Amino acid sequence: MDRRHLLKALAGLAVCPLCTTTGLAAEGVHWGYEGEAGPAKWGELDTASKACAVGAQQSPIDISSTIKSQLPALKLAWGKTADTIVNNGHTIQLNFAEGSTLKLGDTTYKLVQVHFHRPSEHLVGGKNFPMEAHFVHRADSGALAVVGVLMAEGKANPAFGKIVATMPAKEGPAVKADSSINPNALLPKKLGYYRYPGSLTTPPCSETVEWLVLTDPIQVAAADVAAFAKLYPMNARPVQKDNRRYVLQSV
Repeated sequence: MDRRHLLKALAGLAVCPLCTTTGLAAEGVHWGYEGEAGPAKWGELDTASKACAVGAQQSPIDISSTIKSQLPALKLAWGKTADTIVNNGHTIQLNFAEGSTLKLGDTTYKLVQVHFHRPSEHLVGGKNFPMEAHFVHRADSGALAVVGVLMAEGKANPAFGKIVATMPAKEGPAVKADSSINPNALLPKKLGYYRYPGSLTTPPCSETVEWLVLTDPIQVAAADVAAFAKLYPMNARPVQKDNRRYVLQSV
């Protein structure tokens, strides 16, 4: 394995830092968002990634019809800083030290990382947003909960602006993140959300994710979206079939 692929494998616990060996297996082969390595071919990468093609609960989806429900409040207790930032060849990602949590009902999840997609991977009523942030949490049981934050162009968001200003321009190992980047500033004021069972949106597409997509988007500067797009003009998986899954919406 040459240095470039080794970096991909290590940073590759990237979009799946939680999959350990399967994450590395998926990263051991090249995948991307276009052509022969694109999403239509992910299921053929290796045995670990077959769910990308044959899974019945794949993500993202188009959130169109929902069922209003008395869902538990998202109890977020995040720290005010990130640990490291990395350009892993697929996205820009911030990693977090121990201590930040999400409590959903009786389950407590630890915040592991946040990464970004352009355009948004989830659609709402057939429409996407300029970007989407995925805050990945893991419970001690191994269960995952991902908080999706849709990002619209508008007023500048200082936290995202600082991420864009300090993100590594080239793929490589993680470096210390700017101490002023507060993940809480990437959340809307209200934490209403859509909830459905799904998967990771990158290989190996494991169907182990409780998706919590916030109903209210945040605003970020168009210039910051454009700056991200210089590195990743398109890194979003197409929407997948809902296969009659119910999408619940908090009231």
